[in-house]
Amino acid sequence: MNLPSKILENAVNELSQFPGIGKKTALRMVIYLMKQPEEIVGSMASAMINLKTNLQFCKICHNISEAETCDICNAVNRNKQLICVVKDFQDCISIESTGQYNGTYHVLNGLISPLDGIGPDDINISSLLKRVEENETEEVILALSATMEGDTTSFYLSKKLKEKEVKVTQISRGISIGGELEFADEITLGRSLISRVRVQ
Repeated sequence: MNLPSKILENAVNELSQFPGIGKKTALRMVIYLMKQPEEIVGSMASAMINLKTNLQFCKICHNISEAETCDICNAVNRNKQLICVVKDFQDCISIESTGQYNGTYHVLNGLISPLDGIGPDDINISSLLKRVEENETEEVILALSATMEGDTTSFYLSKKLKEKEVKVTQISRGISIGGELEFADEITLGRSLISRVRVQ
């Protein structure tokens, strides 16, 4: 792409790093930003910087948080004996939007995938097992995608949790095979939680 300015080219290159954003779309975004007042562009830039400087991961569940411990783990009205295991924080957002769940979460930050070189030690499994052991957890819900990686991770976790003598359930397969939780509609996801099935 031949652009008349190096500054313009740099901005296009930076925005085109977003998933699904090509150079042409990035150029349209840059032109839009150029037409906005400086304070609006500054506010956008400040919000992006805040993402990196002021967001962290909850020390208990690994969900995103503005403090050491997230709002869900701190909430007095949540069932602390119930843990819903998810792949990433987007899944927490999806499940929360159903209004059907009042327990806590555990974010694995990935799934076991031998083909990609991701093993149990590369995701937040050890901290989950420690939580279950220390907090007298009554039930662990495996809310992982119906993919090969999701099933592999669910199988591994069910074996490990069996040793902890805790009830392990799995969301029902209202989610299509090969589907990701974040793309499921709220009604289907809510029903999958309510209709969860026992793993062991």
